[in-house]
Amino acid sequence: MIIAGHIPATLYGDKSDKLFLFVHGLGGNRLEAGSFAPLAAGKGWQVLSIDLPEHGDRRDDAKLLPWVAIPELQAVMTLLQDKWQHIAIRAISIGAWLSMLAFGGKPIEKCLLVSPVVDMENMICHMLGMAGVSEEQLKREKEIPTPFGAVLSWDYLVYAREHPAAALCPDTAILYGEQDVLVPRPVIDNFTALNNCCLTVMPGGEHWFHTPEQLAFMGDWELEHI
Repeated sequence: MIIAGHIPATLYGDKSDKLFLFVHGLGGNRLEAGSFAPLAAGKGWQVLSIDLPEHGDRRDDAKLLPWVAIPELQAVMTLLQDKWQHIAIRAISIGAWLSMLAFGGKPIEKCLLVSPVVDMENMICHMLGMAGVSEEQLKREKEIPTPFGAVLSWDYLVYAREHPAAALCPDTAILYGEQDVLVPRPVIDNFTALNNCCLTVMPGGEHWFHTPEQLAFMGDWELEHI
């Protein structure tokens, strides 16, 4: 199905007045919701998953930039609020960051965030250090490719600095991998404390939950918090 005019989406579950919006992370797609949807359905929730710009079945020219993706997410949320009475969020990595910025002030009832990017400014500054690039250089050149594949953007850094993330609702659960190399533990601990979130840390877990053991752990965590 297509929603908001051009966004590929998949709706899972029997008709209900309760809906999880599933927002994938970098390199993912809407079909990742396939393993979560049966768990949510067992507790009376439908799941709607979408493809972010440059992912999945997207064939338009939209880019995965916050000032592009966030208005899209807001348009999707407006449509959902017309059809479902209770809305929750299940999001991953950068999808969690975009969701927190997009849905602030919305009546979100529950959030399940896996490996969420909770401080994009910190992440970009870390990448600057890894690339040996100063903020002054980035401001001057606007965009700088890095040896590890990322393109550093001054506009992106400014946006992240001006739009800090915050939890969307009191009922926010976070799943974090002990060996996450993208989101430092002190950053996730600080966010959790400031926003009074429920944090679960998987021993030996990584940023991307992908091994059978990690996926099983994530499934148990999802069941506990849906």
